[in-house]
Amino acid sequence: MERERTEDSVDRHIARWSGKVPFDVPTEAVITRIQLLAKHVNSGKERALAETGLQGFEFETLHRLASRGTPWRAPSAELAAELVLSPAGMTGRLDTLEKSGLVRRLRAAGDRRRVEVELTDEGHRRWTEAMRWRGIAEAELIAPLDDTDRAALAALLKRMLLQAETR
Repeated sequence: MERERTEDSVDRHIARWSGKVPFDVPTEAVITRIQLLAKHVNSGKERALAETGLQGFEFETLHRLASRGTPWRAPSAELAAELVLSPAGMTGRLDTLEKSGLVRRLRAAGDRRRVEVELTDEGHRRWTEAMRWRGIAEAELIAPLDDTDRAALAALLKRMLLQAETR
């Protein structure tokens, strides 16, 4: 039977630095754990991309299109603004995605100068698969918490984030 671990890397970090530098232990414990958990979240996202063969920029573009619902379509300029890309950067990204069969470009019916970007069935399938893998990684990370713990943690993190966002 495996003995439950009660000390994590942050406990060791705090013990190593105690008395050597002034810091508030509870604050250091919270912030350092948030930073380390963020690294684990990012690692899970990277694994999801590796499982689906998508690169980060590809996933982000597909994700923006999928968020719109069927037919998963958006004006190219709107998509570029959301992704904070120049028109040239957006064109290069769309060229890559179109060659991979993940999106298609369509001329808008009312204005032929306007380009719509649409997720293909293959693009939607790959995005869905990446989301499934991300969900698995996130579920593994939060598994030690029951529903009550998850709700309490979500509320505490929301309070912290609201404070940070309203400064």
